[in-house]
Amino acid sequence: MHNIKAIIDIISLWTLPAILLLILGWAVIKKVPIYEAFIEGAKDGVKVSVNIIPYLVAIIVAISMFRASGAIELLTSHLKTILNVLKIPADILPLTIVRSLSGSAALGVFSDIVKANGVESYPAKLGAIMLGSSETTFYVLAVYFGAVGIKKYRYALLAGLMADFVGIVGAIIVARWFFL
Repeated sequence: MHNIKAIIDIISLWTLPAILLLILGWAVIKKVPIYEAFIEGAKDGVKVSVNIIPYLVAIIVAISMFRASGAIELLTSHLKTILNVLKIPADILPLTIVRSLSGSAALGVFSDIVKANGVESYPAKLGAIMLGSSETTFYVLAVYFGAVGIKKYRYALLAGLMADFVGIVGAIIVARWFFL
């Protein structure tokens, strides 16, 4: 188990620098003017940031209304028995619901889990894995598809939700394997 953890630590430490060196090396091989390409990309990034503001405000308001309605707490209270049988902490359910909607809301729920259970607790570790293994599907669809004018999502929503489900189930399996 220590060898696997040591290997994962080394991979985690060197992945980002390796990707950056790979990109820079590829640009040098292809003779791409790196600085000029970076500046053009930064200009496009600013334009996209301005375009997504209305969609961002809409999704933040929707998330706030959903959290304030009490629907998450109601669902958690009804599913508590099933979650106990599956050995999934009831504190995690709000995180699984909110994670597909908003990253900041998910971080808020995760902060509550850590405050209530402690950093080294099983719910906190499971929540951390869940945050890292799932995506803010509705946020991505609303903001980024809205910014480029895509109105029909086709299969993107279904694929995103399926990926979130697989990520959550995978997080539960991994957390059980490592921490229970």
